[in-house]
Amino acid sequence: MKSKVLLIWLAMLLFVAGSVKAQTMHPKREFRGAWIQCVNGQFQGMPTEQMKATLIRQLDNLKGAGINAIIFQVRAECDALYASTYEPWSRFLTGLQGKAPQPGWDPLRFMVEECHKRGMELHAWINPYRAQTKGTTALSPMHPYNKYPNLFVRYGGQLYFDPGYPESRAYICKIVRDIVSRYDIDAIHMDDYFYPYPNPEEEFPDNISFAAYGRGFTNKADWRRDNVNVLIKEIHETVRSCKPWVKFGVSPFGIYRNRKSDPNGSDTNGLQNYDDLYADVLLWVNNGWVDYNIPQIYWEIGHPAADYDKLIRWWARHSAARPLFIGQDVVRTVTKPDLKNPGQHQMLAKYNLQRMLPTVQGSCQWYAAAVVENKGNYREVLANVYHKYPALIPASPFIDKEAPGKVKKLKPVWTADGYILFWTAPKAKDEMDKAVRYVVYRFNNDEKVNLNDPSHIVEITTNTFYKLPYENGKTKYRYVVTALDRLHNESKAVKKKIKLLSLIHI
Repeated sequence: MKSKVLLIWLAMLLFVAGSVKAQTMHPKREFRGAWIQCVNGQFQGMPTEQMKATLIRQLDNLKGAGINAIIFQVRAECDALYASTYEPWSRFLTGLQGKAPQPGWDPLRFMVEECHKRGMELHAWINPYRAQTKGTTALSPMHPYNKYPNLFVRYGGQLYFDPGYPESRAYICKIVRDIVSRYDIDAIHMDDYFYPYPNPEEEFPDNISFAAYGRGFTNKADWRRDNVNVLIKEIHETVRSCKPWVKFGVSPFGIYRNRKSDPNGSDTNGLQNYDDLYADVLLWVNNGWVDYNIPQIYWEIGHPAADYDKLIRWWARHSAARPLFIGQDVVRTVTKPDLKNPGQHQMLAKYNLQRMLPTVQGSCQWYAAAVVENKGNYREVLANVYHKYPALIPASPFIDKEAPGKVKKLKPVWTADGYILFWTAPKAKDEMDKAVRYVVYRFNNDEKVNLNDPSHIVEITTNTFYKLPYENGKTKYRYVVTALDRLHNESKAVKKKIKLLSLIHI
């Protein structure tokens, strides 16, 4: 029975490879992210060394699945999974808000180092407004509510910054500046929690802030949207002024507007970013206030109110002013049957559709642990089909498009650890020009060098060396090394012919 299942699965993979061949089956550049959340309690109260080991296992597994970016939740409710002088340690880390981990460590700093060590980006994921969830029974004296209670409101049994106060925006930008300035992150990330999801039995209590800071608006919905717009713009400006190479991205709810609300909306019938969460995502994209957009299209193909097929096509048409990636729900994908092939789940159909749309430049997996656990063979298909070869993260030419210089002094050297290909970093004029990663390609000696073919990438690394494999001692290969700057601009190539020996050097 097991062999029969494997044969069926192999046939499916071959079908996928054939059906997507006309598209870009293996793009050289693709965002391949995964969200690692804390609010599910997976780390709560976990001893330091156990949590470190858990994160390392997850990262190794995800790298093996071709993931090249981690979005790590570090601020869930005005708290911190990092060392902050402004906000308390998170209960999702230690079990009690304000309690420091023992022995002391900094999860964000640890994740930055571990991700970069594996050639991955690290995006620091924050929730801007949420200040207390229902599970948090006591706030630390360090919590901002205890310092600025006038800036907060209660809604739906939870505590939020009131977005209507300029002081709320200033405080959130202060937190962003603190994170960006102290940590070598690649991006600040915000998810779908802008104004809170509506509670039908309750009006959001912002009459006081509207009266004081209405700025001439007569329509409260327009004013609320403007509050969020101003925050997004100010966060973008904060990040740029602090470190211009750090990106700012969002992952909004999967529906912008329904067609019944806006003729340009999607053919859907669900909650709306624009009308219900007061998030005008397209305005942010078109004005360049965000550097990437990951709409959470968590439904299945054929969903009666929010069809994945309709939504991905809608976002592909309307959100191309900035890099567009798709938020994928792993569990829903592998538990919903393919409409055309009910004996299999929807992963293959979704990825075929994603790869078919030229403005979609990647995806992000919700949630990382579901990939690690290989639910529905999801990880296996990523590793063996869609992420079979490494991929560079899409560049951000709207921030910077100047490539770094070429690597220097490329040469193989025998060492006590084996045969090593060494090089030195190119000179850099400034931090934006600095090489921070390197791409190592391998070609047969008589093979044309084509750097657009990712099947020749053997390593993406922060090291200035690559350990060469042993072979028969007769075959020559051409190795090519390029440099990447912080925004993944790629340098010109440097080549070296190498004969891989099988004998141990004495």
